[in-house]
Amino acid sequence: MTADEAYRLACEGTALLWHGDFQGARQLLSAMARRVDRGPRRKRSARPPAAAPAEAFHRHRQAQQRRARVLGMLLVPIDADHTIALRRAPDVREACAQAYGPPDGPSVASLREVLGLIGAYEWRRGGVPVPALGGDRVHPHYGVFSPVRGEYVDLVADAALPGDTTLAYDIGTGTGVLAALLARRGVRRVVATDLDPRALACARENAERLRVADRVEVIRADLFPPGPAQLIVCNPPWVPARPTSPVERAVYDPDSRMLRGFLDGLAAHLSPGGEGWLILSDLAEHLGLRTRGELLAAIEGAGLRVVDRTGVKPRHHRATDPDDPLHEARAAEVTSLWRLAARET
Repeated sequence: MTADEAYRLACEGTALLWHGDFQGARQLLSAMARRVDRGPRRKRSARPPAAAPAEAFHRHRQAQQRRARVLGMLLVPIDADHTIALRRAPDVREACAQAYGPPDGPSVASLREVLGLIGAYEWRRGGVPVPALGGDRVHPHYGVFSPVRGEYVDLVADAALPGDTTLAYDIGTGTGVLAALLARRGVRRVVATDLDPRALACARENAERLRVADRVEVIRADLFPPGPAQLIVCNPPWVPARPTSPVERAVYDPDSRMLRGFLDGLAAHLSPGGEGWLILSDLAEHLGLRTRGELLAAIEGAGLRVVDRTGVKPRHHRATDPDDPLHEARAAEVTSLWRLAARET
């Protein structure tokens, strides 16, 4: 079968189960990816006009989803022990166990997904160095967002703690990197919350690795734990859109539900004189998905006031890539730490 034929069948919704050499499957997947990325050929006069930022974002998301759908049609067989039943296939048993759990009979899986599992396994095994932790590494689990964008961690590392902070909450902890950082900064007790079982296990493991488990308690909670704290930190998903995979839940927040939930509950969980630190990118504003006025109105409506705001430009490569479909918005992006306090009555 030629790559053109495989691509045509995948576009029509036909799944292709590969038998033979694993490296041959990877080559076919790469060839199909080139055809997806090339897209339909148009005459110069037929190219669509430049879209508004929000429309460009939605088109980009649709293209990403179509790409994932088409490339996900190339399948490989997996034996009952998580072994890929192909010649020259890598040993993915541990990677599959971490992502899927114990083996439960033979199956098939998307080759694209399997390659993602391998990458996630290597990230977990090698870890991600965090400069704000002195270069110590955080080890993300499969499906848990990795702290590759270090600017938001640096904002928390550099902000002055409010008074004598003895208790802090890290809402939506993920890998636990911010909870560990607060403990390293001298906060005697940090309660880190999340709803995702993978994130809870990941945060606990990282607290142990970073030698702060005696000061970081990881619990399952929908946003806030019981009682007040002097400092409450939250780095919610930045873009109000619907995620299409588990790891995207750290980036996309439908209708800004987590952001609004944090703001609406913050004042009731702050100790007198306490602060809430909201770490938020303004990418959604540059994409036309949320305005600064809407954010400020949500803060005021929650009975909060802005004490201060510190911003930093992103350092990731997409911010300087003119070929990125969202380059204009990414180039203007600023990530901010908003210091919030309960409004005086």
